[in-house]
Amino acid sequence: MGYWRVEVARLYCPINGGTFSRGKGMDDKRIAFLASTSEEAQSAFADLVKRYQNIPADEADAIVALGGDGFMLRVMHDYKDANKPIYGMNRGSVGFMMNAYTPDDLPARLARAEPVTLRPLVMTTITMSGKKEEAIAINDVSLFREIQQAAKIKITVDDIVRLEELICDGILLCTPAGSTAYNLSAHGPIVPIASDVLCLTPISAFRPRRWRGAILPNNARVKFEILEGQKRPVSACADAYEVRNVASVEVSLDTSTNLTMLFDPEHDLEERILSEQFAS
Repeated sequence: MGYWRVEVARLYCPINGGTFSRGKGMDDKRIAFLASTSEEAQSAFADLVKRYQNIPADEADAIVALGGDGFMLRVMHDYKDANKPIYGMNRGSVGFMMNAYTPDDLPARLARAEPVTLRPLVMTTITMSGKKEEAIAINDVSLFREIQQAAKIKITVDDIVRLEELICDGILLCTPAGSTAYNLSAHGPIVPIASDVLCLTPISAFRPRRWRGAILPNNARVKFEILEGQKRPVSACADAYEVRNVASVEVSLDTSTNLTMLFDPEHDLEERILSEQFAS
């Protein structure tokens, strides 16, 4: 059963009880279309708005995002408090988080779409000057050295020091959704979307020489303390949000936020992540 239920005479959206009438009333769909600035996305936006009209996002029953994975992340950040399901259609490159772009029969596709619920990470940073900042990460929280010298980072998990000193280019902590993003490029593990785990993955680790990271329960509280921060400055990124010159970074699951993505049954995200583990 998809997130939206198809009935004989209407499409029903359980978000707010709104209905889409079939036949003559099909132009009133309560869909908000958002598009990236690419030519492909803008062209698709114009076509879909002409076909189906465009409802303001705060009044819509669902948001359709047109672009690539980066744009999808931006839309999820912008509307994380809106309690709207988001259905992406690929007008970018890889489009791992997107459905195939087909403009026809969009209400029917939404009706049979299957939901995936994501919980993001919350990152709390303290800078070298003592400033505190907080941000949300749907994919990952990543720490990076800012200059040519390697970073030195102390890692604590649930108040237990696990690594006194990691010498590296950086380190990241990702959600299952983010395990196929930068984590994959850093040779971290791919984990199923429904996994109750977080992946802790070093970026170009020098010492400990053979440390490849760890898989943690998703209720773990992870703290990164920057050693020699004045000499070896480090920045922290929650997805695209960056804080420079951090002294410490704490990361945990944001249990107060639930994000719903919609996928065509033939574009099952769980299956795509599983298949990625066997990709040559």
